[in-house]
Amino acid sequence: MASRAATRVTTSYAAVRDRVAAACRRAGRAADTVRLVAVSKGMTAKALRAAANEGARDFGENYVQEWQAKRDAIADVAAVSWHFIGRIQRNKAAAIAEFGLVHSVADVRAARVLDVAAERRGAPLCVLLQVNLAAESTKGGVAAADLPSLLDSARRLSWVRVLGLMTIPPPFAPEAVRPLFAALRTLRDRQEEPQGLPELSMGMSADFEVAIEEGATLVRVGTAIFGPRKEVT
Repeated sequence: MASRAATRVTTSYAAVRDRVAAACRRAGRAADTVRLVAVSKGMTAKALRAAANEGARDFGENYVQEWQAKRDAIADVAAVSWHFIGRIQRNKAAAIAEFGLVHSVADVRAARVLDVAAERRGAPLCVLLQVNLAAESTKGGVAAADLPSLLDSARRLSWVRVLGLMTIPPPFAPEAVRPLFAALRTLRDRQEEPQGLPELSMGMSADFEVAIEEGATLVRVGTAIFGPRKEVT
């Protein structure tokens, strides 16, 4: 019998999935154009398994050691895709290169570090470039004006594959951050060969529906699925 905590997770995941589908309908989009990434940092492997039992297959993690333990604990769950959403450290690059998608490439140094790690692993690594649209000093990310240079540099690397952009807006009300989501989409569309940047990772528990309405293809939802988390450092 499932525990009460596991039941809460499965119920919450299903509710968020329904909200994603409803937001897609409002935006005139098919539900399968948005991937729901369950941000599981600070959560137990049991919580991840509960979400997986409801169909979750995309999980977002910030910390390599925590991720490795969870990956091993749910290794029997088929077709799981792991998303790295934390800060990129050189000494963790080899492990980060094992993720299916890295959302947080904020500068050329990080791109090059991951390129080397991917080459050593012998497999291309898919990444997103993080853009700091609100110019917040506490958050990483390239300034919008500097994105073309970073994109050009990253595209010249041999083992990194840039698939799109990511942003983390300030913790404002959903309608207050809508312009930032729209700005990320516009910024993507203005780059050279924008068709090569299909992914927009934007929107979290408080604002993912607005992000979908503005073009998000990946939403990163933690609290609305798992409840409050205890940070693991």
